[in-house]
Amino acid sequence: MLFKDQSGRAVEILSPPRRIVSVVPSQTELLYDLNAPVTGITKFCVHPESWFRSLPRVGGTKQLHLEKIAALQPDLIIANKEENEKAQIEALALQFPVWVSDIHTLQDACDMITAIGHILQQQHAAQKIADNIRERFNLLEPFPTAVPTAYFIWREPWMVAGGDTFIHEMMHRCGFRNVFADLPRYPAITLPQLAASGCRLVLLSSEPYPFREKHIAEIREYLPDAGVLLVDGEMFSWYGSRLLQAPAYFQQLIHLISS
Repeated sequence: MLFKDQSGRAVEILSPPRRIVSVVPSQTELLYDLNAPVTGITKFCVHPESWFRSLPRVGGTKQLHLEKIAALQPDLIIANKEENEKAQIEALALQFPVWVSDIHTLQDACDMITAIGHILQQQHAAQKIADNIRERFNLLEPFPTAVPTAYFIWREPWMVAGGDTFIHEMMHRCGFRNVFADLPRYPAITLPQLAASGCRLVLLSSEPYPFREKHIAEIREYLPDAGVLLVDGEMFSWYGSRLLQAPAYFQQLIHLISS
């Protein structure tokens, strides 16, 4: 059957597929929740732990081992436009069906979930996940006045989430005004730039860079009066079924900052 992916490509896929390789951690977790027959994952696909411990790993999201994927003879590869390298995905698409997601908004994420459910012939389960995600986000109570915020994903160089990212969407849902919204993707910035941005809150993500308490002091040298918090990066950047947990986490974070 032909299925259109989120990059607009028509992909011919055996439905339901029998041997899936997932090269996107958040979508791996979704596939587990949809009872998909996954035969290969990346080294960053840490949820569920049972798959992380038992399934063959095919490299990292940016450095896939194409020969390991080929050896698994997948009838479907689930990839993502941002998380995977274009050249590697194009090479895989010459041999195997590759369905590519492209996620910037909550609606994009819900569309991805239902689309994958359709491919797996798990439409009801996927629709239930998407509907529950929407309902829980509708109940989220953001800050009434937007808080100027920077969200860091990397150090050396310091890198933040720009305005065309899914993280930016999650920040907006919480009532955090991204002070670097005018920059694309994940720009490198300097701490003097941060100090000049009007930022009042800094969020240091747990991934991909593992920020720790010791890094808070570096930020406070430039922003002594701003709040600086360590946050769960999965809640801000995983756009699969982990979104079911995100609104409750965000509400707790909002209450913490408010108090």
